[in-house]
Amino acid sequence: MKILIRVVITAVALWVATLVVHGIDVTAATTPRKIGTLVVVAVVFGVINGFLKPIVKTLGCFFYVITLGLFAFVVNGLLLWLASWAAGKLDLPFHVSGFWAAFWGAIVVGVISWLLNLFVHDDEA
Repeated sequence: MKILIRVVITAVALWVATLVVHGIDVTAATTPRKIGTLVVVAVVFGVINGFLKPIVKTLGCFFYVITLGLFAFVVNGLLLWLASWAAGKLDLPFHVSGFWAAFWGAIVVGVISWLLNLFVHDDEA
């Protein structure tokens, strides 16, 4: 159930990013198709983050320390851009056009996800 909630939160955050950031688009024709696209892209983004982010953090540890963690914004942007590329390979109508759109989109997705996660309780039982 927690995974489903996290996917929905990420999908909502991606939707907000499409509204706020010029260059992030969902070009589906109907609302149900847009929602489905955002959910699938949220899953893709989660899988990419789950597998690649720890590797990038380990290999790029020096840059994280030198930039006092600001390098994380670049990494998150690149991972969102990679999710857009993967969505294209899956024929999903989701596109991030360029690094700066991905950079700002990742910031929006991160902030919105953080805000929405404040309402989700992690009950470790």
